[in-house]
Amino acid sequence: MRILTVGAGAAGGYFGARLARAGEDVTFLVRPRRAEVLRARGLRVSGPGEEIAFAPRLVTADALEGADAPEGAGPREGAYDLVLLSVKSTSLEAAVRDLAPAVGPGTAILPLLNGMAHLDHLADRFGDAAVLGGVAKVVTTLNEHGDILRMAPPTVVLTGERDGRPSERVDAIRAVLAGAGIDSPEVPDIVGAMWHKWVFITTLVAVTSLARGAVGEINAVPGGTGFGLAVLAEAAAVSAAAGYPVPEPELAFTARTLAAPDSPLTPSLYRDLLAGHPTEVEHVLGDLSARARGLGVPTPFLDLAALQLRVHQTRVTAGE
Repeated sequence: MRILTVGAGAAGGYFGARLARAGEDVTFLVRPRRAEVLRARGLRVSGPGEEIAFAPRLVTADALEGADAPEGAGPREGAYDLVLLSVKSTSLEAAVRDLAPAVGPGTAILPLLNGMAHLDHLADRFGDAAVLGGVAKVVTTLNEHGDILRMAPPTVVLTGERDGRPSERVDAIRAVLAGAGIDSPEVPDIVGAMWHKWVFITTLVAVTSLARGAVGEINAVPGGTGFGLAVLAEAAAVSAAAGYPVPEPELAFTARTLAAPDSPLTPSLYRDLLAGHPTEVEHVLGDLSARARGLGVPTPFLDLAALQLRVHQTRVTAGE
């Protein structure tokens, strides 16, 4: 299976590295600046029980279109079999333009973004049949050198046809992922799984952004745990109203995660906020708040978090 990994950041780079180490035919579509780092240092992954370092096959958007492409950099014999799309939503439109030459009639696009809005965007550009549902569960980050650090389990990619039907291509993709040590259990309803991950990440983003602290710091002050659980109740109510109630075991897991004492857990969006970077506010929080209004579900905490992050976004944009 010929795989194009769009983005070689903390998540896409990690999954791509695991696939390449397993012997899969993997090419990374990257921006020129990231390409410079990877050509100089190679793609490096470190974490509990694993060390990966190799010279990845790279391609930039210009090369993918065939302009000044070094031998072997672009797609051989046409399109790729699988496009693994793992970028921030703020880069989605540019990524869609860049990856378009890699998509053919038989290409499967597996997006690993949080939220739901990207599905419509991809389907409008490439057709419903090309786009799978996808969920990534991985705790990784980039260090100051651009290397990938895996901080904790799990290493999971869920995928499936969005209409829930059995699919030979999904079975083949899941087998490839499993062969690389990436857990990919069968999911009867991938869209539901995406909603449930959205509840988890939106709650974590709203709680940490509003309280300006890691999970453990929030729980260490009076009212902190109750606040986290109240935000979770809002997000879960939206998912249920949309037709995707969060299963009780999963809801209980999220509640335990939010209530964990001394937990250093923070989402990447919160870290972007602290660093003064743009955030995925509209894709993660804004879209859920808008859907809540359409469904008649009150979400005062989520709305407040979206408002606060939009103020930050305006400041960042004005300073560019």
